[in-house]
Amino acid sequence: MDCGIVTSKIVILLLSLIFWAAGGALVYVGSYVIKSYSNFDNFLQDKYTFISAGIIIPVGVVMFIIGTVGCYATLRESKVGLSFFLLVILAIFAAEVTALVYGIIYQRRIKGDLERTMSDVFLKYDGQNSDTQAVDYLQSQLQCCGVQTYQNWTTNPWFSSINNAVPVSCCKGNNTECTGKLDQLDLLNTRGCEGMLEQLLQDVMSYALLVILGFAIFKIFGTLSVCVITCKVRRGGYQSLDA
Repeated sequence: MDCGIVTSKIVILLLSLIFWAAGGALVYVGSYVIKSYSNFDNFLQDKYTFISAGIIIPVGVVMFIIGTVGCYATLRESKVGLSFFLLVILAIFAAEVTALVYGIIYQRRIKGDLERTMSDVFLKYDGQNSDTQAVDYLQSQLQCCGVQTYQNWTTNPWFSSINNAVPVSCCKGNNTECTGKLDQLDLLNTRGCEGMLEQLLQDVMSYALLVILGFAIFKIFGTLSVCVITCKVRRGGYQSLDA
């Protein structure tokens, strides 16, 4: 058997196995991105990230199924199966490129998105509404306080309404002695939330983009390998006229 054919078959079989693993990985990544961003969606105006995640989750499910088709078509050298496998690879590649583009676009807009919405959400803090819950969750999870700094709370109407104190979600850990008073700075988180949330979302998106890019690059090699085997199968369908 031709060395190129053997190599191509190995690549496609490996690609099929990676399809199974990648299917699960992409579903996990998409779910992870949606979960991470949903926790802080009160502070996000644009929803481009959900488009990216919404693409890669169904792509992951399809990849898991197609992995089996790839193994069968390669072992049987089925021209129909290989052609179908090639079309699927190209379709998935296009979907991943689309998700990659949306991800890059949104990654560049994260900072502006946060700047437009975070201050508004903090201003709506009244200790009871849904924005209050979102702010408290943000400050406790990221161990931050205020938008740019804890001092932002001093200009918030809620601050003066409760005897000049910041929310207890600004307190470090579960310190029971912390009342939110500014004379207890050693018990408060003083870093602002905007920069920390921006870094968190940037890291989540960068992780997702690297995973998508890695799978997309490997599909290029898979496409070439399918073409090699398909061409070999087509040549094998003709008989030599030499006596």
